[in-house]
Amino acid sequence: MDAVAPALSQSARRGDTRGRIQHVALELFAEHGYERTSLREIAERLGVTKAALYYHFKSKEDIVRSFTEDYFDRLDALIAWGRDQPPTARTGHELLDRYIGIVMEGNEVFRFLERNQASLRSSDGSGDSDSGKQRFEQFRPRLGALAEIIAGPDAPPRSRIRAAAALFAASGACIFFMSDAPAPDAVRTAAAGPPQLLGRDELRKIVLELADDLTRGIGAAS
Repeated sequence: MDAVAPALSQSARRGDTRGRIQHVALELFAEHGYERTSLREIAERLGVTKAALYYHFKSKEDIVRSFTEDYFDRLDALIAWGRDQPPTARTGHELLDRYIGIVMEGNEVFRFLERNQASLRSSDGSGDSDSGKQRFEQFRPRLGALAEIIAGPDAPPRSRIRAAAALFAASGACIFFMSDAPAPDAVRTAAAGPPQLLGRDELRKIVLELADDLTRGIGAAS
């Protein structure tokens, strides 16, 4: 037990440093653009040496790749959780809620990828949309797995389509409206604002209601 604790602590510190690098890199990419941000600038803002940064990421491309990898890791964990749950409507509802949370937390990354498509294509040398296609090909089987958990393994095509549509609608709505959704503290402290302005919690609630409506009465969600 004592031998395991230091290893876990060290692993947690590595994970925290990796997360800080990703966060700072995303900030600098947003401020200066992907092409005009260097690893040296990322290291300077973090207050670490370039050698320390290289321990985690050898290039900016590695950092960007880690955004996608982490997103898919979270989806894989959600799929594993869903497969361990009883095939009930409650499981389908909870899975959709957790999925929406993952999408909302990844909003800044999605916006970065969208705004820097040309730079990212140029940096990976593809010159086309191969990287975007690869991301979708990685997402597609995961989408299928999530839809199967919601609709059930032997669900008819209509039910699987409705489950997939709920997932697409949820992610699309989150990404589209997140730019209009202030942080919870901003909602609490604002004296007044446009009537259509939604906080993130309210947006999440509305999107979940939509997803529930789309999956009501199908397979495991019935």
